[in-house]
Amino acid sequence: ALLATPTSSTTEWSTVHYNHLSLTLFICHSCIYSFCFVFVQSSIELFVNRLDSVESVLPYEYTAFDFCSETEEKRPSENLGQVLFGERIEPSPYKFKFKKSVTCQKVCTRSYDTNKPSDRAKLDFLKKGMLLNYQHHWIVDNMPVTWCYDVEEGQKFCNPGFPIGCFVTEVGRPKDACVVNSNFNEKDAFYIFNHVDITIHYHIVEHEQLGARLVAAKIEPKSYENPNEDSPDCLGKPKFLKDKHTGVFKISYTYSINFVEDKNIRWASRWDYILESMPHTNIQWFSIMNSLVIVLFLSGMVAMIMLRTLHKDIARYNQMDSVEDAQEEFGWKLVHGDVFRPPKKGMLLSVFLGSGTQIFIMTFVTLFFACLGFLSPANRGALMTCSVVLWVLLGTPAGYVAARLYKSFGGEKWKTNVLLTAFLCPGVVFADFFVMNLILWGEGSSAAMPFGTLVAILALWFCISVPLTFIGAYFGFKKTGIEHPVRTNQIPRQIPEQSFYTKPLPGIIMGGVLPFGCIFIQLFFILNSIWSHQMYYMFGFLFLVFIILVITCSEATILLCYFHLCAEDYHWQWRSFLTSGFTAIYFLIYAIHYFFSKLQITGLASIILYFGYTMIMALIFFLFTGTMGFFACFWFVTKIYSVVKVD
Repeated sequence: ALLATPTSSTTEWSTVHYNHLSLTLFICHSCIYSFCFVFVQSSIELFVNRLDSVESVLPYEYTAFDFCSETEEKRPSENLGQVLFGERIEPSPYKFKFKKSVTCQKVCTRSYDTNKPSDRAKLDFLKKGMLLNYQHHWIVDNMPVTWCYDVEEGQKFCNPGFPIGCFVTEVGRPKDACVVNSNFNEKDAFYIFNHVDITIHYHIVEHEQLGARLVAAKIEPKSYENPNEDSPDCLGKPKFLKDKHTGVFKISYTYSINFVEDKNIRWASRWDYILESMPHTNIQWFSIMNSLVIVLFLSGMVAMIMLRTLHKDIARYNQMDSVEDAQEEFGWKLVHGDVFRPPKKGMLLSVFLGSGTQIFIMTFVTLFFACLGFLSPANRGALMTCSVVLWVLLGTPAGYVAARLYKSFGGEKWKTNVLLTAFLCPGVVFADFFVMNLILWGEGSSAAMPFGTLVAILALWFCISVPLTFIGAYFGFKKTGIEHPVRTNQIPRQIPEQSFYTKPLPGIIMGGVLPFGCIFIQLFFILNSIWSHQMYYMFGFLFLVFIILVITCSEATILLCYFHLCAEDYHWQWRSFLTSGFTAIYFLIYAIHYFFSKLQITGLASIILYFGYTMIMALIFFLFTGTMGFFACFWFVTKIYSVVKVD
């Protein structure tokens, strides 16, 4: 292709295309060399990641527990999403050669003297980690090293992590991983998993002579006393630490590795054995069917209103010949002169709608790319990185929507509007996040964002998002206001006494029930992936539920908006926003229920962190769902009043 374009001169053709040909050959040579290097290299490197626990929100770096570490090699770079999630990937002293099995290889020995305060603090921190069931997370060839064990009904569960140890209580009751070994019978003792049996599964590349590809890495943690530190045998009694141990205590860390050829697993499907051990697919389909039934029910109600009731109302109103007939009518037609009256606190509503539009577009694009496989769990941190970058780049739609709606409400303080759009909602989220980060800093957690990353986040916000918001607001204020199909009366119409069901608060409370019913099962798996450290990969289900949620919020808000207009209550702007936005309150209530029923989190810092991050998610969800309800109701009101003849 590079040699296909002739030039006017033979000399010029020779020079230009010789350079093109040289560049092409260099690129091909580099690609072939890199490809061969990847598959022919015999060394296998194991990386270690942060340690976390389902009983604590605080993750810690691998070196915080004083395990065997590698200090000479440089740690790999991490993207923004990994830093925000608290991932800290580091090189490890576990080095392997391909197809070279090793038995009971010593890594290092750690010695602690309880008479020294520093050593006693390290031992206490290690015991705390075992008591809270902290889990290792190791990586080989960008794959998690999994611990597979049998569960009920003969099924096997593969956990992308394994515990650092376990605890047996004073009454002899084993906790967590101690239940799998009957030899862990010492009372009031901490059993340390100081040995790991690693099995690497590989697949020979067919029709190629380039070696093999790794398709699975499995581990089995064990505990051995190893009295001879120089030449351990990995046999005998398990290694345990008494809760009130005094004196010197030594831990020898060892490993064994074995290589197994597996012809059934292909490299492209090497994650399947992890995902298949999580039997959630049937539950997901039940959730989808449940949500679809709700959507069909609401769609039928909206269709009945639009095709029967509303159609008859419009036909009857358009056939009126006298003013006396019009005065005898009642319902939504009588409030046509007030339905487009600017709402109270229109500035705040327009700012919320601008931020909600920004969140909606960000979520839609992120989930779309996730469905295509670009943001799979194999691309660590890609989901969060994509979300943050999209939010930063979508400042223009936020400013435009907020300015356009504020202008249609008759607002004139455009400077205040654009400043609030750029700083109000992002500022609340950042302030909450900064307080949570201070707590993480104080606890020494790996989830604490480094100061440089915090400055980078602020730079993205102030240097990119804020200018784009100003640009969007400029175009929003420059355009003419939104033209309404009917004129607004100068004197507001008095709203008659409302029944209990048409009052604002009951309608808002009822409006969030159906949207929440569409998502609560999917919400359970999302919370599990965040707080129980389970792998989330079903983005196709999530995208479908996202679409169903948008439809449900829109239809539920339209129904309630029609009922309120028929009751001659024309204050629909804030009510439509809050009706669907109240789904976030149900989300908050469910998160509190999930905390007390599913989690075993202990410690004041972990509790504050859980509810602090939950408040951020609830605010984002409130802005998103409220925006969907408002725009659906705005479209509905504009349509029904545009087809009515008004004198």
